[in-house]
Amino acid sequence: MNTVSSRTRPALLATGALAVGLLLAAMPAMAQKAQRAQPNATGKKIYCWEVDGSKVCGDALPASAVDNPRTEFSPSGMAIKHLERAPTEAERAIAELEAERAKEAAWTAAERARREQAMVVSFASEADLQRNFENRIGLIDSSIKTSRLGIDGTRRSLLNLLQRASETELEGKPVAKSLADKISAQHDALRRHQMLLERQLQERGTIDQELASALERYRELKVPAGAGRS
Repeated sequence: MNTVSSRTRPALLATGALAVGLLLAAMPAMAQKAQRAQPNATGKKIYCWEVDGSKVCGDALPASAVDNPRTEFSPSGMAIKHLERAPTEAERAIAELEAERAKEAAWTAAERARREQAMVVSFASEADLQRNFENRIGLIDSSIKTSRLGIDGTRRSLLNLLQRASETELEGKPVAKSLADKISAQHDALRRHQMLLERQLQERGTIDQELASALERYRELKVPAGAGRS
């Protein structure tokens, strides 16, 4: 049987007490570390969101909080995703409108660039470009003249029909349906001629400015790269 001397026993007791003390001191940290490493009881993600300024957390997201800003945590407690507030219907409508406008602006710019490149390729000189515009001006002027003649003729025809209808009414007779239909048709034809003439006059009023802009842009595109640099 092993025996321990009375002189050695106090030293062993002190060493044992120290080891137990160190073990007891380390146990809370070990337990905390083990707790962090262990998933929550449900094994589900945790959601945290705000309701009226207060933070609420749970393993299920209620329908009322779907559009709220929230943070999602893994079962181990690590933040894995943060979602901002969902846009309102008005905000979504504005965003869609802005996106559509940007798309339209990009398409317009691309279309303008294609037309300008086609202009440079199609016309060998400024004189060719100017002749093209002069031809357009001649066609527009001719169309304006034709529209005015059409308006005058339609107006005369309408006045004749109205005169016939007036004479019929003065005789105390009803206006025939065929005559009324002709009057209505002439009214419509006159309005169409007038609208066409208005568009033609607008085009004629802007074509001079178009020519000036086209010539300026043509010169810019025709200048060789670096030719204008000192």
